[in-house]
Amino acid sequence: MTDDSDTTLGFATRAIHAGYEPDPQTGAVNVPIYASSTFAQDGVGGMRDGFEYARTGNPTRRALEANLAAIEGGRHGRAFASGMAATDAILRAALRPGDHLVIPDDAYGGTFRLIDKVFTAWGIDYSVAPVSDVDAVRAAITPKTKLLWVETPTNPLLNIGDIAALAEVAHEAGTKLLVDNTFASPYLQQPLALGADIVLHSTTKYLGGHSDVVGGALIVDDEQLDADIAFLQNGAGAVPGTFDGFLTLRGIKTLGVRMDKHSDNAEALVEMLTSHPKIESVLYPGLAGHPNHEVAARQMSRFGGMVSVLVAGGFEAARDFCARTEIFTLAESLGGVESLIELPGAMTHASTAGSLLEVPANMVRLSVGIEDADDLIADLKNALG
Repeated sequence: MTDDSDTTLGFATRAIHAGYEPDPQTGAVNVPIYASSTFAQDGVGGMRDGFEYARTGNPTRRALEANLAAIEGGRHGRAFASGMAATDAILRAALRPGDHLVIPDDAYGGTFRLIDKVFTAWGIDYSVAPVSDVDAVRAAITPKTKLLWVETPTNPLLNIGDIAALAEVAHEAGTKLLVDNTFASPYLQQPLALGADIVLHSTTKYLGGHSDVVGGALIVDDEQLDADIAFLQNGAGAVPGTFDGFLTLRGIKTLGVRMDKHSDNAEALVEMLTSHPKIESVLYPGLAGHPNHEVAARQMSRFGGMVSVLVAGGFEAARDFCARTEIFTLAESLGGVESLIELPGAMTHASTAGSLLEVPANMVRLSVGIEDADDLIADLKNALG
């Protein structure tokens, strides 16, 4: 087993091996599930390997956090009970009352809801800007801006932000750049290498990959910022359970092969959908006509498994489309091995209704799974009639 920080190793090697060596006593090749809430000490203050209480640290979680850092090419990884717990932690670590942040004009509904309903009451101000427009983002930054929050691809419009250019804008203004890398995954995109300061994940999605665990993560290089995150992780206590950590690590081992299959299937579906008479438009960064396709091609190795479409006929037609699929399951979330379909305006992004972030009523979001592509294509064709 080599150093977790050795980014000269291939991605799959790091995903499988980083964070854990086979147990020296038993030879177990997978990290054990340390189902213990507390740890015996060798005398008062005599912690064994730094472990005292499971909220503060657990060997399974430590392995996951080292693995997360390794696959993102970062120095420090912190795991949380959910993506929103990670979101809350970094907002509290990076901001103070009176500060300002910039968020995408099509940010994830849960992120928007937390900032708009909770953090504004704490004295935080925010502006929205399209991540695909570097000049618009620059114009949204004020002397009080302490954080530039970027999703790329965005959820659910699949817009693309130029991470390197946005990092330059953020750093010129003396602020930090956070990239929510959930849609792309570390396999397809490496924000820290492009200049980002913080990477956020809902590990529930592609990292876990099997729709059986909820979690979140933050990865940074900065020592002090990591210490601030760790303090909140322990102090607020929104940590993942040991079994959650085990499941997430298990999912990460196959991330690369899954993301290739997700991308293969998405590309096949996009080809069919772009020519279907009942689809007004297809939103996918892999399309040559996507507004920021060239940026996506430069900073992503593939274009991922998320596809959004605008359905001809408005909300009713989009709702009927969602109701008629048989292989695609009508459900929120994304990134699992099974294909999911949803209506963001009435489901995951309902909290944006009436705001600057409101999504089109006829938009349908597809999380393309790893089933046989021909079956998925036939299912969508049948559902569209």
